[in-house]
Amino acid sequence: MNVGKTLFAQVMEFVPWKTFGRIIERHKGDAGVRTLGCADLFRILAFSQLTWRESLRDIEVCLEANQGKLFHMGIAKPPARSTMADALNLRDWRIYHALALRLICHA
Repeated sequence: MNVGKTLFAQVMEFVPWKTFGRIIERHKGDAGVRTLGCADLFRILAFSQLTWRESLRDIEVCLEANQGKLFHMGIAKPPARSTMADALNLRDWRIYHALALRLICHA
């Protein structure tokens, strides 16, 4: 049984969440969002990248299979595939670009 932090939790420690929150506010990324905010979408995309997911269907199935671990990832419940598709289409790419630049400076 694992008693330490998961790899995902260790990677997420590098993300400056307060700075990311300010970036989201500056770009009004969560304006009108009810279910899947920018930070949750980022967590899902990071998890998908680390687990080599190739499609929204693949991401959805993987999140459903790991439902017991989602709370520890910071996600309340697995989003539907249509919710993820809508979030990816509606979010401003500059939010994640600004976060990437901040992470590059941090590295």
